[in-house]
Amino acid sequence: MNQHGMVHRALSPHNILMDQEEHIKLAKFGLYHMTAHGVDVDFPIGYPSYLAPEVIAHGISKPSDHTPSEKPLPSGPKSDVWSLGIILFELCMGRKLFQGLDISERLKFLLTLGCMDDTVTVLAEEHGCLDIIKELPESVISLLKKCLTFHPSKRPTPVELLQDKLFNEVSPLYTPFHKPASLFSSSLRCADLTLPEDISQLCKDANSDYLAERSIEEVYYLWCLAGGDLEKELVNKEIIRSKPPICTLPNFLFEDGESFGQDRDRSSLLDDTTVTLSLCQLRNRLKDVGGEAFYPLLEDDQSNLPQSNSNNELSAAVTLPLIIRERDTEYQLNRIVLFDRLLKAYPYKKNQIWKEARVDIPPLMRGLTWAALLGVEGAIHAKYDAIDKDTPIPTDRQSVLQIEVDIPRCHQYDELLSSPEGHAKFRRVLKAWVVSHPDLVYWQGLDSLCAPFLYLNFNNEALAYACMSAFIPKYLYNFFLKDNSHVIQEYLTVFSQMIAFHDPELSNHLNEIGFIPDLYAIPWFLTMFTHVFPLHKIFHLWDTLLLGNSSFPFCIGVAILQQLRDRLLANGFNECILLFSDLPEIDIERCVRESINLFCWTPKSATYRQHAQPPKQSSDNNGVRNSTPYFSVDSQDTPKTDLVCLHLNSPNHT
Repeated sequence: MNQHGMVHRALSPHNILMDQEEHIKLAKFGLYHMTAHGVDVDFPIGYPSYLAPEVIAHGISKPSDHTPSEKPLPSGPKSDVWSLGIILFELCMGRKLFQGLDISERLKFLLTLGCMDDTVTVLAEEHGCLDIIKELPESVISLLKKCLTFHPSKRPTPVELLQDKLFNEVSPLYTPFHKPASLFSSSLRCADLTLPEDISQLCKDANSDYLAERSIEEVYYLWCLAGGDLEKELVNKEIIRSKPPICTLPNFLFEDGESFGQDRDRSSLLDDTTVTLSLCQLRNRLKDVGGEAFYPLLEDDQSNLPQSNSNNELSAAVTLPLIIRERDTEYQLNRIVLFDRLLKAYPYKKNQIWKEARVDIPPLMRGLTWAALLGVEGAIHAKYDAIDKDTPIPTDRQSVLQIEVDIPRCHQYDELLSSPEGHAKFRRVLKAWVVSHPDLVYWQGLDSLCAPFLYLNFNNEALAYACMSAFIPKYLYNFFLKDNSHVIQEYLTVFSQMIAFHDPELSNHLNEIGFIPDLYAIPWFLTMFTHVFPLHKIFHLWDTLLLGNSSFPFCIGVAILQQLRDRLLANGFNECILLFSDLPEIDIERCVRESINLFCWTPKSATYRQHAQPPKQSSDNNGVRNSTPYFSVDSQDTPKTDLVCLHLNSPNHT
């Protein structure tokens, strides 16, 4: 934790847990970190008996207590070492410290320990357990004294504490935590995988709890789909208490600040009660799902859905609207398990990921799936960490100023992206892109392009940056040059040709009234529609966009115009300007369907651009060319010439 810049600050026995395999787990260690070292909350973080003396002496400080140039000093790793010493002392003594003392007396006693030479002996005498302490091995007493050193400057850090000889004696029992190999790394992700000799036995045990083998993120997501409501659970347990603000005011207040009347509102204080969420409803929803659904075989000729006892029902579910499929618990379980297996086999199963993405992408797996579709590979975290995102560069002053202006306006309706932490992540990712692309510049709209990737990978900035860096050259090649006028103009010209090719009547009308794409389409393509649609629509739109090549955005633009066709044909220039200033509601599912049809009926020559990214000719045996679209009418990815000629000779073409 300390190596990642985190301090627990609330270390206590009831926050040290053990799982069924007797692995030690620390709980509730994020509160101090996520509240800006306690500044953002009105209560002290920690438990009086386990707080380090320097924490008690510092007290609770608010931003108003300090000048702008002075910030409260956060607790360091050594504060946790003191808490650890108290916990170890209690374990040796066999009972809790400071029983019978109120909070103020506990805090005063801890502060007086600074006058003592031997903190361990003083604590033992105070609690009548000096005989027990004397019987402890010398190595244990030495460790306790190190942890309970009053002055933090003399107290060891956790790293230094680990060098104590006591840990050398128990080293065979100590197993360091190894973080699992991430998806985008050179490490083997299945190096420690052990399977039974007969794999078919995996799903034969009727008493097996297959759900327990899934990650906590997957289980919680499915729990919510099955009807779980976390806020409702917390309200029922009285963790969340609502009270009108007027009822929280005191009845009588003196000038010196002393108040009489109502007690302090308990809803504003820390309540660290652990609430256990019941999985009964989720298990009941999944009772008909067989064990084999949790272990799908990744064969090249498999169907679009994993095999299960209710495979017919799942096959029928594919025909349902996407919004219904995304709320179906059983369907999402099957899709999540399948995509999880495929992504763990990436890039070997890249081709199959593309095929399954044509059916749909489970929302929980969307971030990693998009990365796979964009061909993100390699040590992305090392590359991102190597970029200097903090040092100001004189040449990017204009970019920094524009970023600061754009970020607060980007998707303000979303609580995550509009939060202070969201803004900080926006700055880092955008600054990293500007620094690592010296031949390009920041144009207004780049923040909107970053938003979907940052939202899906909020806790993985490196992946958000890698996805954005792969997305831009594929769909917006040279759009962010300092002088991009020739690129934009060519793009809009091709778009005009697309409108004329697919809807001559609408094209003629728009040309007659002078309503050209330059007036409305630049924000569409510069932000790939993220400036036009809210995030939930962008997710569905980009699920399909990422399966097509750089010409697919033209088809999306034409599909949007076709939904507005009747209103555009009936109006003149001024009315069209007003229409696009506040774009009407667009059916995004219909837009996706029509875009695919338009793409399949468009010859490649109609979307040729001189300034497009040169096609990549190389591909591995199991991969897919980045320029190869994955749409078809009759299992063919490229529209046939006779279909194009038939369309050219249709009566509607002029």
